[in-house]
Amino acid sequence: MSEKNRFTKLIRAGAAAASLALVASACGGGGEGGVSTGPSEGEGGGDKEITIGLIPWEEDIAVTHLWKAVLEEKGYTVNIENVDVAPVFQGTADGDIDLFLDTWLPNTHGDYWDKYGDQVEDLGAWNDGASLELTVPSYMEDVNSIEDLKGNADTFNGEIIGIESGSGLVQTTEEEAMPTYGLEDDYKLVKSSTPAMLEELRTAIKEEKPIVVTLWRPHIVYAQQDLKDLEDPEGAMGEPESLHSIGRPGFKKDFPDVAKWLGNFELNQEQIGSLEQTVIADHEGEETKGAKAWLSENQDFVDQALGDDAKDLDFSS
Repeated sequence: MSEKNRFTKLIRAGAAAASLALVASACGGGGEGGVSTGPSEGEGGGDKEITIGLIPWEEDIAVTHLWKAVLEEKGYTVNIENVDVAPVFQGTADGDIDLFLDTWLPNTHGDYWDKYGDQVEDLGAWNDGASLELTVPSYMEDVNSIEDLKGNADTFNGEIIGIESGSGLVQTTEEEAMPTYGLEDDYKLVKSSTPAMLEELRTAIKEEKPIVVTLWRPHIVYAQQDLKDLEDPEGAMGEPESLHSIGRPGFKKDFPDVAKWLGNFELNQEQIGSLEQTVIADHEGEETKGAKAWLSENQDFVDQALGDDAKDLDFSS
């Protein structure tokens, strides 16, 4: 996969090394090559401690705390390690991280999958509608397609507001969408950060000013603002992707019940939006409590994912 198709953050070498050191020291490895060799859940009580790698993307924050709440209710001890994209894949392949719930395939994390895919266990896709977008506020009635940006640079002050410069979203916009639609001479792609992009978007909407940003689905901002993804008749932003859960080597053997539940795990776009709103916006700083609140209102999800193992679970406390 080409670098331009990765939707990842630009990771400085020192930051990546520090993140890996944090993961290794926190998780402790165990077993040859850092892979846990503890007993499975059904063998004499087994090892019921699981470390989940977390990257700072809204859907990952939401689903990680969702599964933390579920697994803790089932008697597991769950540790969350905050890392960037490169270290989370390497840490999972090395066995320092047990589980990662936000792998975008085939494109966004394609380079990492090429490198580590045969070293980790694919536990299944939980959503098939993830996508990269160029987006405007819905009040911009005359701009409905990326094609409509051509000739309207003055409206947008000649800027498309992007995120991190090393992200696949920015690279796809710069290397695919802008040349495809003839925007490279009239627009500057502003490379900043996700928080900075969101702040500019919210400020523009508050003042009802024109703005076009790089964005992706699923994202909590769609539940918070009235937005419109621009049509992409040339397909320059790529096809929809699937979101997968992955485990370290030996995860299915060591945690067969969890692997089975994750194999049944599905969320549609509406569920992701409501989960993100409840976990991140309504329970900021108490995300696992927010996940429990969402689970208490979505028993159908619990029943679908856990089947008979859902009996006696209570998320109301």
